[in-house]
Amino acid sequence: MSYEGKMLEELGMPSRKDVEDALLKSLFKNNGVIREFGVGEEIVDEIANVFNLNDLQRGAYLETIYRKENRIKRSSLWHRLLFRAADNLAKEKMVSRPTQTILLTQKREWMLTENGFDKALQLLDIPNEQKNILPIKSFEVEKVVKKLNETPRPINYFPFDEKKKTGIITREVSIRNRGFRQAVIEAYEYKCAVCGMKINSPNKLIWEVEAAHIVPHSSKGKDDILNGLSLCRLHHWAFDVGWFTLLDDYTINISPTIHNLPADFGRLGNYEFLRAMSSNTIKIFLPNKEEIYPHPNAIRWHRENIFNKK
Repeated sequence: MSYEGKMLEELGMPSRKDVEDALLKSLFKNNGVIREFGVGEEIVDEIANVFNLNDLQRGAYLETIYRKENRIKRSSLWHRLLFRAADNLAKEKMVSRPTQTILLTQKREWMLTENGFDKALQLLDIPNEQKNILPIKSFEVEKVVKKLNETPRPINYFPFDEKKKTGIITREVSIRNRGFRQAVIEAYEYKCAVCGMKINSPNKLIWEVEAAHIVPHSSKGKDDILNGLSLCRLHHWAFDVGWFTLLDDYTINISPTIHNLPADFGRLGNYEFLRAMSSNTIKIFLPNKEEIYPHPNAIRWHRENIFNKK
């Protein structure tokens, strides 16, 4: 048995397989990414707490003698175990290495892949179907987000994907859908473009806000930021059914048929959910970058085909 193996056994350290599973769970709980295992990083203690490691286990060091330089190199046994577990997950295509992730996000992080995401869901006993609503990052989805963010804004934008097939959810379609959702809600900083609502679940895994298509998915609307809006569930529904639309300058235009509604319709207590937008002077919140504002061509289509004008 190696020197390192003996230390692991003598100190009763967790097995590499158990650490791998704990890493996948931790990645899931940290939105799909964790930083490298440097000194002082919270993730190092976070995973150590999973195994209830004592001070001796956390503070043990390996000592390697460099005879040519006549010096001793000391390295943390726990850090080394974490790195070996992450390295093996990378070999099994469960995570991307920091050297890969930095090329995609400019951050040195370990990131879940789709395979790692699936394994984490299995370990946490979460149905696989929830992947489509969870904001957990994966390497493959981040590739889609990067492409959407970096695609030049065309002048003559065509908001339709004529090759798009509706009703068929393949792995590729799931990744594209989640990439669209992530890119849109990140562009709007996780808040509703209409009311500014920004809140997530107590476990911080699910955001209330949704990525809405301007030209809907059912009409083969493109899955890109120029055809997207970040909306809370109520405003998403109201937009999809035509209660309001947008003008080219991003002013909210409410349907005139609102005046035909009974007085108790469209109310949240004393708040007039729909009538509050009827001044026609309210503009939506927009992303920081003008290049990813909703495109007028998509907005015009919504006004002409979804908005209730009568």
